[in-house]
Amino acid sequence: MANKSHLPLPYGMEGDTDLQFLLVGGDLLKVRSSSWKKTRFYKLQEDCQTMWHESKKTFKFNQTFSIKDISVVRAGRQSEGLRKNTEEPVEGRCFSIIFKGRRKNLDLMASSEEEAKQWVTSLEKIMSNMENLNSQQKTEHWIFNCLRKADKNRDNKLSLKELKDFLHQINIEVDDQYAEKLFQECDQSKCGHLAGDEIEHFYSLLTHRQEIDTIYGEYAKTTGFMSAENLLEFLIKEQREEATLADAHRLINKYELDDKAKEKQLMTQDGFLMYLHMPEGLVLNPTHKAVHQDMSQPLNHYFISSSHNTYLMEDQLKGPSSTEAYARALIKGCRCVELDCWDGSDGEPVIYHGYTLTSKILFKDTIKAIKEYAFKTSDYPVILSLENHCSVEQQRVMAQHMSSILGSALLTSPLGDQMPTDFPSPEELKGRFLVKGKRLTKLEACFGPEETAGDDGSLTEEEEDDKEEEEEEKKKEGKKLKLAKELSDMVIYCKSVHFNGFQDAKDNLGFYEMSSFKERKAMALAEESANSYIHHNVDKLSRIYPAGTRTDSSNYNPVPLWNAGCQIVSLNFQTSCNDMDVNQGRFLTNGKTGYVLKPAYMRDLGSEFDPITLTAGPWLQHKTLHLMIVSAQQLPKVNQKKTSIVDALVKVEIHGVPADTADKETPYIENNGFNPMWNENFKFDVYVPELALVRFVVEDHDSVTDNDFVGQFTVPFTSLQMGYRHVPLLNKEGDPLPSAGLFVHIMIMDA
Repeated sequence: MANKSHLPLPYGMEGDTDLQFLLVGGDLLKVRSSSWKKTRFYKLQEDCQTMWHESKKTFKFNQTFSIKDISVVRAGRQSEGLRKNTEEPVEGRCFSIIFKGRRKNLDLMASSEEEAKQWVTSLEKIMSNMENLNSQQKTEHWIFNCLRKADKNRDNKLSLKELKDFLHQINIEVDDQYAEKLFQECDQSKCGHLAGDEIEHFYSLLTHRQEIDTIYGEYAKTTGFMSAENLLEFLIKEQREEATLADAHRLINKYELDDKAKEKQLMTQDGFLMYLHMPEGLVLNPTHKAVHQDMSQPLNHYFISSSHNTYLMEDQLKGPSSTEAYARALIKGCRCVELDCWDGSDGEPVIYHGYTLTSKILFKDTIKAIKEYAFKTSDYPVILSLENHCSVEQQRVMAQHMSSILGSALLTSPLGDQMPTDFPSPEELKGRFLVKGKRLTKLEACFGPEETAGDDGSLTEEEEDDKEEEEEEKKKEGKKLKLAKELSDMVIYCKSVHFNGFQDAKDNLGFYEMSSFKERKAMALAEESANSYIHHNVDKLSRIYPAGTRTDSSNYNPVPLWNAGCQIVSLNFQTSCNDMDVNQGRFLTNGKTGYVLKPAYMRDLGSEFDPITLTAGPWLQHKTLHLMIVSAQQLPKVNQKKTSIVDALVKVEIHGVPADTADKETPYIENNGFNPMWNENFKFDVYVPELALVRFVVEDHDSVTDNDFVGQFTVPFTSLQMGYRHVPLLNKEGDPLPSAGLFVHIMIMDA
């Protein structure tokens, strides 16, 4: 890289007019309420990662947010705040910045429509650029951002004190003697500070990785470099890949940084490290990142990423409801969202958690938000799970809104011209919306004389399932729900019915009639009647939802329900926890479509598979996982106090059938979050690999209280790559930690 004392511009954006627009900045009106609208000067800092704003009152610059914290930029009056606090004529001048995690939106208004478009375009471009940086580039950006912060007097030089501050910032504790030794080694001009090439030398010393030296040295047998033949030997022997010499040449041409070495078809150590940071060198099989499964199977043959009470941003009792919650869930690949619908004022139905203090949002605004974000991450179908508490009149309004807003994307009749006997596939339903709810008639009515559309005398689905325990809530309802024909007719493949046992479902229910189960009931069935549950789910859909006692929006373990073949295991997406990490890992592959094909033995009505008893069968493919945790790089500080340094340890967890569930951990490395090294070996037995997930967790050891979470990554066992691999780490919200990762060695053998 060029002079290390200056942070480079984003890769490929030198001279870009959109980038220059952000670096120059401009005035925007920040909107908080109808009465609080204040002008702020916003600009992108030189690090090209951080937006700052200047208050007209204090004339001080304040850091506002990092580009990497933006989830999406929404043009127009799309946010609830802008719709509420601005008028329609300013639509084209408005835009909102939606953040990852729980941070509130930033609602802004430009002085013209052209300027608003420029802000949106420029922000989206730099977001895309940052997402496309490789790990090495992200590390360089991160390190030099820390260098800039350490350079207190902005002279592009580092004094000894500034160097010590920098080492603290990057999460490494060194004693004064070592810091001085490092400083003197780099201070070749002996002038008491580091500048230019001296900072570059300091950078190379800092980022030097002994473990890469060892691996590279073992295979670099051609005048100290790796030839294509040497690289091929590494790929076959260590990475256990079915590689050819052409593959080795391709990697050299793709990742070698030195043009002279590339001309001779040699790979330097820098090129080798670059390869290890790229998709080919990561723990996740790169062919599994795209859609790689058969998407033409019936819909109920897939696990489906699903959200419970999607409208809630926080707890279940008094927290805010928001259309942004739908946007966030859909962007994360969720394919089944829940809408709790109640009568609202002015004839407009609303969504909120009934009988609680949670705030209300308009049903029509929610459908608009769902339409906008439904297919940004995945093209595959979205299920709208309706909990309908509305009067017949407002149900008709709901039907009108869905019809007018979703248009032809809303499925309102079965595919084909005759009564189906099975679900259509996700492929056939691409770009479509399916409504799940009560229906007045059998689906057969779509193809014959219409039955009388009367009152089916039913409660809403979750009330019905809980009727033994929640008589009090039913009394509040006062009467049984009546259905509007217009809404009922929109329910095609997901008709909600009460569960009266597996035999009753087999004998009396159509394939399209599905039940919802509270977690406790579902867990009991999964434990006591797993094989029957699997058979039920071969033929029908099942939805699971959290217990009503989880008022804090906590979650339950989805794994036992997946083991029983349940497709729609709904979690509180707004809550960061181990269970959501595992859920994200389950849906990490297959293009993050939100659909993962169940193993063949869970799609067979004759299957004898039982995850509890685990008798012999095609599911039993006993593997031994040999795993070495080698090292970690650039772990973030958990405690932002200046003196706090991470005492890093790594846990490895196996989630799957009970026989596979296990966890092991390394010792902790004291005062080093920058480049701790363990070389710790683990061995795991995995009996049902197709249902297993491997979770890597990094924690900050604490001898007094619980360890603090640093980062994690969960990957399906069958998507692991063998050999030396980097493991990217995600924060508690499930978003990437820019430069943090683990370095591991993986070997999987038949037991």
